[in-house]
Amino acid sequence: MSLWSLVSALPPEHVSGLYGEFPGSLRGLLADWLENQPWEFLTGTDAFCTSAANALLSAMVEKLRSLTGGNRQPCQVLQHINNLENTFRRDPLRLVGIVKGILEGERAALLKQDRHLPLSFHRRQEELKFGLDLQRLQHRVGEIQALQERWKQMAEGIRACRQPNLQESPLKTEGKLQGNDLPALLLGTVKELEGAKVQVLNRLHIWKRQQQLAGNGAVFEENLAPLQKRCESLVDIYFQLQQLVAAAGGELGSDLLSRLLERLNAVLSALVESSFLVEKQPPQVLKTQTKFQASVRFLLGPRLLQASTKPQLVKADMVTEKQARELALGGSGTPLSESTGEIVHNTVALETNSASAASSATFKNMLLKKIKRCERKGSESVTEEKCAVLFSTDVTLGSGSQTFHLQALSLPIVVIVHGNQDNNAKATVLWDNAFSEPGRVPFVVAERVPWEKMCETLNLRFMAEVQTSKGLLPEHYFFLAQKIFNTSTASPEDFHNRSVSWAQFNKEILPGRGFTFWQWFDGVLDLTKRCLKSYWSDRLIIGFISKQYVSKLLGAAPDGTFLLRFSDSEIGGITIAHVIRGKDGSGQVENIQPFSAKDLHIRSLGDRIRDLVQLRNLYPDKPKDQAFGSHYNKEQMGKDGRGYVSTAIKMTVESERDQLRLSQVPPEGVPPPAQGQIFDFLGPSPEQANPVQMLPPDMRPAGYPTPMVLPPFHENIPATDPFHSPPTLLPVPVGTTAPALPLCSDSPFSSPPLAQNLLPWMPPGLGDLSPEPHDEEMPEIPPCSLSSLFLPCETLLPPPLLHRGVGVNVDLPSEEEIDRLLQDAQMEEGAQPCGFPGDPMANSSW
Repeated sequence: MSLWSLVSALPPEHVSGLYGEFPGSLRGLLADWLENQPWEFLTGTDAFCTSAANALLSAMVEKLRSLTGGNRQPCQVLQHINNLENTFRRDPLRLVGIVKGILEGERAALLKQDRHLPLSFHRRQEELKFGLDLQRLQHRVGEIQALQERWKQMAEGIRACRQPNLQESPLKTEGKLQGNDLPALLLGTVKELEGAKVQVLNRLHIWKRQQQLAGNGAVFEENLAPLQKRCESLVDIYFQLQQLVAAAGGELGSDLLSRLLERLNAVLSALVESSFLVEKQPPQVLKTQTKFQASVRFLLGPRLLQASTKPQLVKADMVTEKQARELALGGSGTPLSESTGEIVHNTVALETNSASAASSATFKNMLLKKIKRCERKGSESVTEEKCAVLFSTDVTLGSGSQTFHLQALSLPIVVIVHGNQDNNAKATVLWDNAFSEPGRVPFVVAERVPWEKMCETLNLRFMAEVQTSKGLLPEHYFFLAQKIFNTSTASPEDFHNRSVSWAQFNKEILPGRGFTFWQWFDGVLDLTKRCLKSYWSDRLIIGFISKQYVSKLLGAAPDGTFLLRFSDSEIGGITIAHVIRGKDGSGQVENIQPFSAKDLHIRSLGDRIRDLVQLRNLYPDKPKDQAFGSHYNKEQMGKDGRGYVSTAIKMTVESERDQLRLSQVPPEGVPPPAQGQIFDFLGPSPEQANPVQMLPPDMRPAGYPTPMVLPPFHENIPATDPFHSPPTLLPVPVGTTAPALPLCSDSPFSSPPLAQNLLPWMPPGLGDLSPEPHDEEMPEIPPCSLSSLFLPCETLLPPPLLHRGVGVNVDLPSEEEIDRLLQDAQMEEGAQPCGFPGDPMANSSW
């Protein structure tokens, strides 16, 4: 984005006073071109600045002439050209001052509006400054070469005139005549070279820092060609200056000569050592016995190693944090004493690619066999221990007069031996990449950082992992702050000035959970990356929101309104929160059990939402088919290519209200009882319906025939039934009402818990089996008689005779009690034998 595009959006009165001799219309015509010239760095009035200003004026005129062909107002453009030539040709430095003032005023107006200048603007300014400094250096070298050339010509002229008694040096004489001082010119040029070197080293540090931030997901311009060109340009100037200093050695004096050569060699050493760097970093979470790759590049290799016939070998060694610190403090020439790990295939030749003009060494099959752990400090865990890969080589320049030991240290690496350490290792790497300072002592990093920086880091990581352009929103940061600081009472403004510690990030377990903040957040990253990328990019997922705030949002929403949020209690889960409203308008927010990545691979989130008819509108009021229609998978209908009928998996969810309603519905196939109709009561299974049939053969009456097959009874008894297996039901005589129902002491219905479990399936009037007294007067209950009620057979049979268990509250009679009951049944006058209608023994005497 150009500066002019931002300025043109400002109110005109903010910048109207900036354009005087240089009209605003001309500023608009030149727009981006004007900003891409080094106006602001021409600060002197010497010959170089004057020459550069004159070149800028000529380039401006040519730019305007190129605009006349496609411009609708060529006359206006030509008028601008004439004004520029007439006004500034004699004094181009005045044009430089005017344009510089305009650009500075525009930046001030933008900053006054609380706008930050884009990063591209600062990068362009740095490139313009270096380009101008390089031109100035080349101009200075040209001046020195011209001065020495004139000295040679003058020396030859003097020798031709045969003046042997000349007492003064021709160079010094020329210097006096021309007003130039060669030593001062050389000193000034070397100083400018040192300044340009600092710019190149700073730019290399910026590249390395951006490479480290790219480990967290930042955008990274990894092209090293521009930096290589800068290094090569400075090395070319170095060799030119070295030759000029050596040529003028006799006129400079030994002391000045040695100082100039020493400074020049320091420049070369700094450029050579800094241009050896890690182009492709090894993985920052490295598992032992796993192959990995890396590559290093020597930016000055194509220029300095052309004449070398000996191959340069690069070696990779594992070093601890302590060793890395010692190497940094001892300088790049300090050799490594001992490797802390064994790396296989750790030596590669440094090769130059003629097509790309790049000198690099690529390690394709390295493998860390083992690692020697160092002593950890305090409560530091294995996944907090940092090490690095050290790449080193020796290069010899020219005829062998200069040899350099080059070293390049990788970014911090956490070595793990098992996959379950990966999550915590990534936390260590993320923290180090985000909050380490440039030029630090390896691998020192702050223990506490501002919360705002943490938000930037989390957002960067989220967008990079999910590969989406939709980042986190302020309300998401608010929820994350509440989670990591364990508070629900603070406002968003309260977190602006707070700082978060490494312990809060990934050492302390969240209250009431079994995981840390980072472990939970990383689970969200993984789930979203694998299953929810398109939903998040379409802003269908609120995600980072608490369950309490969901209840507040959905509290006043219509029935069926829902939203999606990441599970707060599970790692890597997403849940659907929806509102259910009863007939009276009361609402209840329910959260469906969270879906994991495995669940969503079985059936996608969109299809699950389509399956649930109780979900109608995505919060606040968007119909779900409109919101998720593009995420539905096409259902396959009919037969497939092999002739098979297609099947599909559907998801259903029963809310508490649905479960309560379903509990009042009789089992399938059993009609609801009506007045005057025989209704079922819980009882034994069909094969247990006749108690005599269930007796052992020696206890049955003589001549007892095989009973007829009984009609089937339903088995669909809910799981809440007190019996281990659902018993069938025994018939109750027609016309029996609840008050007349005798509850004998030896009946399972006399147990209050069992009676309560029977209530949902009892007909109207039989649900009042409660120990609580009734307000109305109760009719007199006749004595219990076997002829008036068929009791459940479990009350008549001992446990060994039962095919299945009964409720724990049922008191089973002994064998003596069974015999007594059978005898009473035989002697009772007109008693109905214990059996079912249709039993062949029902009317016989025992």
